[in-house]
Amino acid sequence: MAKYRLSKAADDDVDRLFVFGFTRFGLKQAENYVDGLYKRLDDVTESPGRWPVVAHIRAGLRRCAYGSHSIYYRIDPDEIVIVRILGREDPKQWLS
Repeated sequence: MAKYRLSKAADDDVDRLFVFGFTRFGLKQAENYVDGLYKRLDDVTESPGRWPVVAHIRAGLRRCAYGSHSIYYRIDPDEIVIVRILGREDPKQWLS
Protein backbone atom coordinates (compact mmCIF):
# COMPACT_ATOMS: atom_id res chain seq x y z
CA MET A 1 0.00 0.00 0.00
CA ALA A 2 1.22 3.49 -0.83
CA LYS A 3 1.30 6.16 1.82
CA TYR A 4 -0.35 9.54 1.89
CA ARG A 5 0.82 12.92 3.03
CA LEU A 6 -1.36 15.87 3.95
CA SER A 7 -0.25 19.20 2.53
CA LYS A 8 -0.07 22.03 5.06
CA ALA A 9 -3.36 23.37 3.68
CA ALA A 10 -5.05 19.95 3.98
CA ASP A 11 -3.77 19.56 7.53
CA ASP A 12 -5.25 22.97 8.33
CA ASP A 13 -8.50 21.85 6.66
CA VAL A 14 -8.74 18.84 9.00
CA ASP A 15 -8.22 21.09 12.02
CA ARG A 16 -10.83 23.54 10.74
CA LEU A 17 -13.46 20.90 10.08
CA PHE A 18 -12.87 19.33 13.50
CA VAL A 19 -13.33 22.68 15.25
CA PHE A 20 -16.46 23.37 13.20
CA GLY A 21 -17.84 19.91 13.99
CA PHE A 22 -17.04 20.29 17.67
CA THR A 23 -18.71 23.69 18.01
CA ARG A 24 -21.72 22.70 15.92
CA PHE A 25 -22.29 19.03 16.82
CA GLY A 26 -20.19 18.23 19.89
CA LEU A 27 -17.00 16.33 20.61
CA LYS A 28 -18.19 12.78 19.85
CA GLN A 29 -19.64 13.69 16.46
CA ALA A 30 -16.54 15.69 15.50
CA GLU A 31 -14.29 12.78 16.47
CA ASN A 32 -16.44 10.30 14.52
CA TYR A 33 -16.37 12.49 11.41
CA VAL A 34 -12.60 12.96 11.50
CA ASP A 35 -12.05 9.24 12.20
CA GLY A 36 -14.17 8.45 9.15
CA LEU A 37 -12.21 10.98 7.13
CA TYR A 38 -8.95 9.24 7.98
CA LYS A 39 -10.49 5.90 6.99
CA ARG A 40 -11.47 7.44 3.64
CA LEU A 41 -7.88 8.68 3.20
CA ASP A 42 -6.75 5.08 3.71
CA ASP A 43 -9.26 4.03 1.00
CA VAL A 44 -7.79 6.64 -1.34
CA THR A 45 -4.32 5.33 -0.62
CA GLU A 46 -5.34 1.73 -1.33
CA SER A 47 -7.06 2.55 -4.66
CA PRO A 48 -6.01 6.04 -5.75
CA GLY A 49 -7.17 5.58 -9.35
CA ARG A 50 -10.72 4.78 -8.25
CA TRP A 51 -11.89 8.40 -8.06
CA PRO A 52 -12.24 10.76 -11.01
CA VAL A 53 -9.70 13.20 -12.36
CA VAL A 54 -10.81 16.82 -12.08
CA ALA A 55 -8.42 18.36 -14.60
CA HIS A 56 -10.84 21.24 -15.16
CA ILE A 57 -9.83 22.43 -11.69
CA ARG A 58 -6.11 21.55 -11.86
CA ALA A 59 -4.10 19.14 -13.99
CA GLY A 60 -3.38 15.82 -12.28
CA LEU A 61 -5.89 16.39 -9.49
CA ARG A 62 -8.48 13.84 -8.38
CA ARG A 63 -11.54 14.22 -6.16
CA CYS A 64 -13.05 11.86 -3.62
CA ALA A 65 -16.24 12.70 -1.73
CA TYR A 66 -16.54 12.14 2.00
CA GLY A 67 -19.64 13.30 3.86
CA SER A 68 -20.14 16.95 3.01
CA HIS A 69 -16.50 17.38 1.98
CA SER A 70 -14.38 16.73 -1.08
CA ILE A 71 -10.86 15.37 -0.79
CA TYR A 72 -8.60 16.70 -3.54
CA TYR A 73 -5.42 14.73 -4.12
CA ARG A 74 -2.73 13.89 -6.63
CA ILE A 75 -0.86 10.68 -7.23
CA ASP A 76 2.90 11.19 -7.01
CA PRO A 77 5.39 8.38 -7.71
CA ASP A 78 6.09 7.65 -4.04
CA GLU A 79 2.96 8.87 -2.27
CA ILE A 80 -0.54 10.24 -2.48
CA VAL A 81 -0.58 13.95 -1.70
CA ILE A 82 -3.79 15.19 -0.12
CA VAL A 83 -3.91 18.74 -1.44
CA ARG A 84 -7.10 20.08 0.18
CA ILE A 85 -10.23 18.93 1.98
CA LEU A 86 -13.01 21.36 1.14
CA GLY A 87 -16.65 21.69 1.99
CA ARG A 88 -18.80 24.11 0.05
CA GLU A 89 -15.86 26.31 -0.91
CA ASP A 90 -15.26 26.94 -4.60
CA PRO A 91 -12.45 24.52 -5.46
CA LYS A 92 -11.18 26.70 -8.31
CA GLN A 93 -10.60 29.51 -5.83
CA TRP A 94 -8.85 27.34 -3.22
CA LEU A 95 -6.89 25.09 -5.55
CA SER A 96 -5.59 27.53 -8.15
